[in-house]
Amino acid sequence: QVQLVESGGGLVQAGGSLRLSCVASASIFSRDRMGWYRQAPGKQRELVAHMTRSGVLTNYADAVKGRFTISRDNTANTVYLQMNNLKPEDTAVYYCNQVPPLGPDSQYWGKGTLVTVSS
Repeated sequence: QVQLVESGGGLVQAGGSLRLSCVASASIFSRDRMGWYRQAPGKQRELVAHMTRSGVLTNYADAVKGRFTISRDNTANTVYLQMNNLKPEDTAVYYCNQVPPLGPDSQYWGKGTLVTVSS
């Protein structure tokens, strides 16, 4: 059973920071790559950052490169996203999941955490 619980979102002013956390079930977290996705209003969900289980390889979308940092604690089945210098265009619901995900259906995703960046 897929279990993904995201937290840490909120309302922040442009230039501010947030740290998102995600606790995943073992079946998900054992996958080699975990990532953070986001879905802005009216847009498709997109992958913004992911990393391998070893932590050796990370990858970021161009829009967040240099501002976001993904990390994971393999002992706690937890993945983090440190977001700095936030911009209004970062406003979205953020989700974590394996990369690639099992599918688009809601059964394969958590509820996400809302990040709102005010200008």
